Amino acid sequence: MKLLSISAGKVAPLFGNHHPNYKSVASAIRKQAVSDLKNPAPVEITPLGVKGDEQADLSVHGGIEKAIYVYPAEHYIFWNELLTRETKRSVDIQHGAIGENFTVEGLLETEVFVGDRLQIGGLEFSVVKLREPCFKFNAAVAYKGASKAMLQSGFSGWYLRVLKTGTLTAGTEITLIPGPREISIAQQNQKLLNNRNQKDLWE
Repeated sequence: MKLLSISAGKVAPLFGNHHPNYKSVASAIRKQAVSDLKNPAPVEITPLGVKGDEQADLSVHGGIEKAIYVYPAEHYIFWNELLTRETKRSVDIQHGAIGENFTVEGLLETEVFVGDRLQIGGLEFSVVKLREPCFKFNAAVAYKGASKAMLQSGFSGWYLRVLKTGTLTAGTEITLIPGPREISIAQQNQKLLNNRNQKDLWE
């Protein structure tokens, strides 16, 4: 298990016809890698996440409980194929494009449980919950069905709380320390899929 890239973004206008009430919203969903395997620059991780990273709506992203958003690199094949097919153009989104701060390898939603801890280098994190997609994700990838696809595929990623701060670089190995293991991120996603009115995902 490995940390492939660390990404950050600034709040900026996000345009699109992906919500009936908004033509433009403020969002920092567009992230760029600040440390990757080609350029493993050291990045400071604070209690609020990646230093320099911003969030527009702190009610749904960021803060202590959602300081870091993690996404498995394995899912990028799914997204590039889906977006290429649905938008009728060649799509090759890069790490950070899902809005994540940490792009990881070798760790999937089925294997990660709420309350698990991740040790990455000298830093430590706890798994809080899944990421719930919204219309901003649709706008970011220019596909109206993206949030619905994330929920139905289970490729949600998850949020971390920072337990031990410090400096990280891409390429660092990840150690998973199991917690109570009562509900996995995949099970959380399935529960959300069963309970949620999916209408708000694409309107």
